[in-house]
Amino acid sequence: MRKLTRIEMAQRVARDIPEGAYVNLGIGVPTLVANHLDPHREIILHSENGILGMGPAPSPGEEDEDLINAGKEPVTLLPGGAFFHHADSFSMVRGGHLDYCVLGAFQVSVKGDLANWHTGQAHAIPAVGGAMDLASGAKNIYVMMEHLNKQGESKIVEQCSYPVTGMGCVSRIYTDLAVIDITRSGLEVIEICTDISFDELYELTGVQLLRGAVG
Repeated sequence: MRKLTRIEMAQRVARDIPEGAYVNLGIGVPTLVANHLDPHREIILHSENGILGMGPAPSPGEEDEDLINAGKEPVTLLPGGAFFHHADSFSMVRGGHLDYCVLGAFQVSVKGDLANWHTGQAHAIPAVGGAMDLASGAKNIYVMMEHLNKQGESKIVEQCSYPVTGMGCVSRIYTDLAVIDITRSGLEVIEICTDISFDELYELTGVQLLRGAVG
């Protein structure tokens, strides 16, 4: 079974972000999306540490150690970009001024509950960061994650067993196997990204799935 690479997942997410959108990319894999946005479309990237108008990652050797995102990764600034105080950055988040936020996740429930800050295990270091603010403040939450965990279990679950970051906040899930919308009717598969069938995806996921655009 072929799975999408992280770069392919980022490319897939980037295709769905509309022109003119204000977008936050969560720490980790979601930051890869910045490298695959169409430069001919104006999409304004926000970072919690106080950047608006963030660009893709710099070329090797061109990094500026004073220009980083919230995950401490080097970034670039596009023409017209701005820096501001951390508090102002979170005012934008909490004020509902972000159109989209792309986050990673440990689990997403069938109702769109998000768990992405702590596994609950004794040895794990919790790291909520700005995720709770983003989960409640952004207008649309997209999750970008692998379909299965290291144990081969689905990360899309009936109910989250890990501490929840936000309730009913996720609108779409991008995995290395499929794109799934969370609707009032349930989980709707709008695209299968690999060579597996709907029935195989259903079996791997372990929760009720609806056929969307995949037929």
